[in-house]
Amino acid sequence: MVAVKICGLNDAEGVDAAVAGGADYLGFVFFPPSPRYVSPAAAAAFAARHGTGPLRVGLFVEPEEEAVATVLARVPLDILQVHASPAQAAALRARFGLPVWRAVPVASAADLPAAAPGIDGLLLDAAPPRGATRPGGNARAFDWSLLRGWHAPCFWLLAGGLTAQTLPAALAATGAPAVDVSSGVESAPGRKDPARIAAFLAAARAFTSR
Repeated sequence: MVAVKICGLNDAEGVDAAVAGGADYLGFVFFPPSPRYVSPAAAAAFAARHGTGPLRVGLFVEPEEEAVATVLARVPLDILQVHASPAQAAALRARFGLPVWRAVPVASAADLPAAAPGIDGLLLDAAPPRGATRPGGNARAFDWSLLRGWHAPCFWLLAGGLTAQTLPAALAATGAPAVDVSSGVESAPGRKDPARIAAFLAAARAFTSR
């Protein structure tokens, strides 16, 4: 089964569509420059809508530990996803005792990690374009052929410009065990489209059932 994370959820309709469609993970962005930013108070309300439903993932960008602690005081996150150095990611795991996924921008095969000490997962995303204000969620795909011959050191997710239409080709090319989508299920930056969420999740199920 291909696991699916719907990231950047910031309204009740998006959360409900992700749960109804069978998402494995709900992603909440705690990075204010992002159009998908959600406050801890709002994320707490969204996380509580479906009880013990999909796992809740909090996305942070080079965060101070106290900033993460502030969010965790309000939101019962299951996983931390971080844009951070390997050392910082491992330190966050040691501090909070939660699984940590480290986001890795990929521009060439040299960017692919051969090891993942101290963390639980990797999220491979396209390197941001020059001048970007955020490290991910830029609706860009990277060259999936770079993954040929790469031996993942741990659980990993494929991200970067995925849509319901491109998902089958992405999975066939990479064999990814899990995928992360944000802009590919939006009608505009930061506005999740329930119909696109449903279509993406249906495409993941259809591929898995082949």
